[in-house]
Amino acid sequence: MGVSALKWQGWLVGLLVLAGLLVFAPLGLYVWASGEPAPQAPATAAGSVRVTGCRIDPASRRVVAGVEATGQGSYVVTVEFRDQADPGPGVRSAQALVKIPGVTPATPERAEAIGPVWPPATIPWCGVAQSTRTEDEPVPGTG
Repeated sequence: MGVSALKWQGWLVGLLVLAGLLVFAPLGLYVWASGEPAPQAPATAAGSVRVTGCRIDPASRRVVAGVEATGQGSYVVTVEFRDQADPGPGVRSAQALVKIPGVTPATPERAEAIGPVWPPATIPWCGVAQSTRTEDEPVPGTG
């Protein structure tokens, strides 16, 4: 009796595996075939973006950084605000995002990043923490 029960369990396991393959193999192939290629990461804009000025707005006491982008495309810039150029280990600094759309090679574009309220008698340091560039899509009918 013990041998036939083991034989029956073996056939049952085999049939369950076959049924699982019949159900999940087409589903897996469908998901695999319908996947789109991963989008490319935007290009970094290391030399195309710079901070042109760092000041404290007298009315709001907020730090304001002037940002300039050259080149072609649209830029998203992360500006960092610190009280010294070289932060110590574990020091977190305030950041702000700036979007600069439609930059052409002939004319650089400028924008301002507004940071946090700054403590009195402290000189701020502003710098580019990260920047990415994306190509502008051509507008239909403009050439």
